[in-house]
Amino acid sequence: MFLTISTTGSPERPATDLGFLLHKHPGKTQAFSTSHGTAHVFYPEATAQLCTAALLLEVDPVALVRRGQGKGRGGAPDAALAQYVNDRPYAASSLLAVALSGVFRSALKGRCTARPELAEQARPLRVEIPVLPARGGPELVHRLFDPLGWDLVQAEPVPLDERFPEWGDSRYVRLVLEGELKLADALRQLYVLLPVLDDAKHYWVAPDEVDKLLRAGDGWLAAHPENALISSRYLARHKRLTQDALERLELVRLAEADGSEVEELDNAVDENCDTQERPVPLAVHRRDAILAALRAAGAARVLDLGCGQGQLVQALLRDPAYTEIVGMDVSVRALNLAAKRLRLERMGERQSTRVRLLQGSLAYTDKRLAGYDAAVLSEVIEHLDPERLPALEYAVFGSARPRTVLVTTPNVEYNVRWESLPAGHVRHGDHRFEWTRAEFRAWAGEVARRHGYGVEFVPVGDDDPEVGPPTQMAFFTAADHTDHTDHSTRTGRTDGTDRTPKEGEAA
Repeated sequence: MFLTISTTGSPERPATDLGFLLHKHPGKTQAFSTSHGTAHVFYPEATAQLCTAALLLEVDPVALVRRGQGKGRGGAPDAALAQYVNDRPYAASSLLAVALSGVFRSALKGRCTARPELAEQARPLRVEIPVLPARGGPELVHRLFDPLGWDLVQAEPVPLDERFPEWGDSRYVRLVLEGELKLADALRQLYVLLPVLDDAKHYWVAPDEVDKLLRAGDGWLAAHPENALISSRYLARHKRLTQDALERLELVRLAEADGSEVEELDNAVDENCDTQERPVPLAVHRRDAILAALRAAGAARVLDLGCGQGQLVQALLRDPAYTEIVGMDVSVRALNLAAKRLRLERMGERQSTRVRLLQGSLAYTDKRLAGYDAAVLSEVIEHLDPERLPALEYAVFGSARPRTVLVTTPNVEYNVRWESLPAGHVRHGDHRFEWTRAEFRAWAGEVARRHGYGVEFVPVGDDDPEVGPPTQMAFFTAADHTDHTDHSTRTGRTDGTDRTPKEGEAA
């Protein structure tokens, strides 16, 4: 089995930096013992202009059979002779993927001890695998690699016998990939997709393979259009494990879809944070601000309206001060994923009595929401059409009427600080609007006036002196509970009078 990785460079950025990234010196030939053979790493060429690293895996097919690893697809022998006469020593497969992860472990994890900055840099890469089994042919190769950012994906069929072209092509291809990627991203893709194309694994697939798949697929697998096929083949078509993997990938995908605006990703950071340490993600700033406001309000029974996959509910459960937590969302699928995140089926009786997940729409009044200390609408209102906001307003402030209401929403003025966000674009395609600070305060002030609440405004994230914070939060307190609204971060307040709600009214 043979694989090469090449990169080009210049005197200022030499191609031999590949040696630092792979943790293998270009001037040496190294051998590594694996459970199924010997892996050799060497550099056919290593100059400042071009550097190529080669991985050669020597496999003993007889030894594989003796260890029970020479079996074919699905774990059953293809035939008695096939156990001894097969493609294992020559064609890239799960054996090469395992060797790749063992020999280039640090590179696969995106670590570069000697030159840490190199691991974060995309560089021109060329990957060649001369013999790759592809059950599905070149068309499947393109379906798997085309969505991953490669400029060139070439899958040239290998003929059964060049002397007899009429016999046609084999199930093998010669793979060439070219593009500008981080080395770790390229290695993780190969680690997953080599056994997927072979559609076989040489070892027993255990439940921890799901964790390996998700780790290697971090950043690309959840959004891949073929993630179901990839998961099934990688996990040897094990239905339970495949379902588990797809549900966890869906959690990731929905988190990105529901909050993929620049600051809403859990790993996104406040770009103006001036610190030598890793900046705190804005999603964490927002959760911390919400939790601090709930503690200041003395809330014990809390509604998370538009709870999505249950991130805030999970955070609330960690604090015993919250005796009852209700998450509500219009999406049944999101609620199922939230239940899985919270491990409701495995939760102890005492803990499970504190939490409920409800399906419902904020466009209608709901008696189940009445009588709570606090309600949170975190990044919810901007997903509604403006003409539907009065319905939400009455359902929450008029009908449910919790003592405290927290509303967070993006501050559109801050968008100019996100370098990756094109001018004039909202942070997420599903946003119906994004408000300035003045627009948000005007809306919140009117809501407070109509329903008898006081309101304060709290910045979330770095409060830029010119454009304000990336996220803005309104802290509403019912007029007869104003003693709970003493915030040092208060920036404004409005009071109003209540409108008498009509019992059971559809907003």
